[in-house]
Amino acid sequence: MAEGYAPSGTPEREGFVARRTVMEADDLRRATWRMAHEVLERNRGAEDLVVVGLQRGGVWVAERLVAVVREVSGAEVPLGALDVAFYRDDIGIRPVRGEEATDIPVELTGLTVVLVDDVLFTGRTVRAALNALADHGRARAVQLAVVVDRGHRELPIRPDFVGKNLPTRRDELVLVHPAGVVIGDLVAPR
Repeated sequence: MAEGYAPSGTPEREGFVARRTVMEADDLRRATWRMAHEVLERNRGAEDLVVVGLQRGGVWVAERLVAVVREVSGAEVPLGALDVAFYRDDIGIRPVRGEEATDIPVELTGLTVVLVDDVLFTGRTVRAALNALADHGRARAVQLAVVVDRGHRELPIRPDFVGKNLPTRRDELVLVHPAGVVIGDLVAPR
């Protein structure tokens, strides 16, 4: 595959070389459907739930999750977005992207928050998200939903709802997009 190649419908990422597609759009739809049902089952419905997607990759997944919960239960579950850039423990080590919008539409105190991300890797983003959520109230509980759990945890964080467990090498990259999940490598420019 050529340098910079990404299968049709997946996001372009400079230097990304895709090796294989591990989930197609239909697989992703089924995984989201299953995860939404698991959320409803575990919480005995949608009462006192709020779904919060992590910027960037978790927001569109959270939107899909909320849509399925609405379709299945008829409940309107609040949907939020959370940027954790300034809560990260590696803020001086890696570049900070332009700030994405944080929008938490309700006070979280007493609610169950389903935190949603596309890929769970080291757990550091989730740790930052837990700190950021605390600024919006004291949730009764925080549950974690991810499309892909790729392992390699550096912190004791475990997802409650998983679309796919995908063992990877530490140096591989996993891209999750509405068109599917692609695994590949980053290649340095020549």
